[in-house]
Amino acid sequence: MTRIQLVDVSLRDGNQSLWGAVGLKTPHVLQIAPVMDRVGFRALDFTSSTHMGVSVRTHREDPWERIRRTHAAMPNTPLQFIGTGFRFISWERQHPDVMQLIYDRLVVNGLSRFVVLDPMHDMDAVRATAAAIRKAGGSEIIAALTYTVSEVHDDAFYARLAAEMTACPDIDRVYIKDPAGLLTPDRARTLIPGITAALDGTPLELHSHCTLGLSPLTYPAAPALGVEVLQVACGALSNGTSLPDAERTVANVREHGHEVEVDDRLLAVVAEYFRRLARAESLPFGTPQEYDASFLRHQVAGGVMTTMRRQLAELGLEHRFGDVMEEVGVVRAELGYPIMVTPFPQMVCSQALYNVIDGERYRNVSDQVIRYVLGSFGRPTVPVDPDVRDRILGRRRAQELAEEPSPPTPEELRARFGRHLPDEELLLRATMPAEQVHAMLAAGPSPASYNPERQPIDRLLRELADRPPIAELSVGSDEFALTVRSRGQGAPHGG
Repeated sequence: MTRIQLVDVSLRDGNQSLWGAVGLKTPHVLQIAPVMDRVGFRALDFTSSTHMGVSVRTHREDPWERIRRTHAAMPNTPLQFIGTGFRFISWERQHPDVMQLIYDRLVVNGLSRFVVLDPMHDMDAVRATAAAIRKAGGSEIIAALTYTVSEVHDDAFYARLAAEMTACPDIDRVYIKDPAGLLTPDRARTLIPGITAALDGTPLELHSHCTLGLSPLTYPAAPALGVEVLQVACGALSNGTSLPDAERTVANVREHGHEVEVDDRLLAVVAEYFRRLARAESLPFGTPQEYDASFLRHQVAGGVMTTMRRQLAELGLEHRFGDVMEEVGVVRAELGYPIMVTPFPQMVCSQALYNVIDGERYRNVSDQVIRYVLGSFGRPTVPVDPDVRDRILGRRRAQELAEEPSPPTPEELRARFGRHLPDEELLLRATMPAEQVHAMLAAGPSPASYNPERQPIDRLLRELADRPPIAELSVGSDEFALTVRSRGQGAPHGG
């Protein structure tokens, strides 16, 4: 029997996978935080720079305030931040001293657990980021083994990485991050034992999405193979392209003879809260996915594929979709097998689209692909095909991008935006449009509570307030009727 712990990802990855990172607001989180604090989760996957930018841009909410208030509401459960170590909110590379300032402020505001996710598995970059987080005071640092399927990503590849990670003094834990949900139970039986042997006692966690319907089958087998922590989601924020449902995972793992120390009653309360919230806000529920074998070949997520179909339709080239998908696999190999997590699917697919539409491969290349080949996103797992590299870097635009100035230091940012600004506001202004930050500050603090059952009537009242004055309003059902008239139209009455 193995004792298994859970990390809940509902607030960050579930929200991002199913609701485009825009579904949850600060009051939604604060309402359920005290309950989540008592479930028994090892930690909560809480935020990322993407989520922090969305809270400003979409909800006019201060992401630093959300961190502080949530930490105060659930002081017993570590809150996790996931990042690449080279950017914050925007995709522009940040100066190392700015990244150090970011980690300093994240820790001060209430985050203690950090995932280092380098999509290229550049171990020099991983070690540098882990050291910066430790210097900032991060108490638990987890390195990501990002899983994919390719000619080079075999079991030995991941075992070698795991050995390097466990040798790093600033890495406390390792997790298998399977963003596309590609890990099958059969592959897990060879992959995980090799990784655990290389880790030599360093704890291993598993994070696998449900995109192909495989992870609910892989999770129950994982504890016997050496996994100590499973990452899950709750209620409406589970399944689909999110992670396995927490309640079902607990039941299945226990059926396999393992122990999961969570409060089942409170776990059910959390799951039901997210179901009620989804219904009140008209947000989609994650549903179990059917297996699609072609996904193992192209690894293009549904959202990116939908965008590509729309672009082809707008050009009258719907019939070339199959050609583009074939080209995706070729481009990915030529670029050194980047793992298909943002922003790399967008880069690979856009280049494949250009190659098919233009009739000449790499005649048009986006700035992002040029930056990728220049190394702005890290060192590729295997070198870029030499002919492709020469073709991309031999153009004038590549020379211009190579000569871009170094990113500004914290001191240069303070000189530009004002030395009086708190560091938290400075970091937002340095990475976001000024008008969005102004709107966030003008909106003031977020409400402290949220009741899903009140939302229909609150929405009705807001919509009525936006309309011209009315003389009479009637609300009714089979059991209730209420009519309200403006002054001069008779007294309000109901029945």
